Amino acid sequence: MESAVAREQALDAAETLFYGRGIQSVGMDDIRGASGVSLKRLYQLFPAKEHLVVAYLERRDIRWRGRLAEYVAGHEDARQRLLAVFDWLGRWFGEPDFRGCAWINSYGELGATSEPVADQVRAHKRAFREYLVRLVDEAGLPCELAGHLHLLAEGAMVTAAVEQSAEPAARAGRAARTLVDSYGARTARRPAID
Repeated sequence: MESAVAREQALDAAETLFYGRGIQSVGMDDIRGASGVSLKRLYQLFPAKEHLVVAYLERRDIRWRGRLAEYVAGHEDARQRLLAVFDWLGRWFGEPDFRGCAWINSYGELGATSEPVADQVRAHKRAFREYLVRLVDEAGLPCELAGHLHLLAEGAMVTAAVEQSAEPAARAGRAARTLVDSYGARTARRPAID
């Protein structure tokens, strides 16, 4: 079996099992059984389970942020793009296999004991926040708004997982609209500087 194919099969199995059941409850034998990749090959590709977890989170990050950016880019107005983030979160929360944020879940399970996993989680959250900073900048709003929107989104992710509902995205979206409108009104009232 080619390395690239075996790697993808292992990552597919890891994503399904880690996200669905939790990282600590899944062993490498489970990954072997679900992927069809031999245990020997698995350990050649990922010398420790921690390496597999980091690779799973890295790959998921690329897909997650890509899907979000694609959805948001479909909105022409810069301020609507900010609010579209929360619409997209609602769609994600409503997916039948939604089990919360994979990075928050991973941090909860391994963040205190695995620095590579904690680093991957921090990198994902930092990239998401930086994306919001860019959207806020494109909307011509003060950069501090991005931090508020980031907290709203992160809180919605946790609440959606606990409540098993997409509704937290709508609540966070309404709060985001209030913030965007408030910051927009303040920005509009500022006198022009010559």
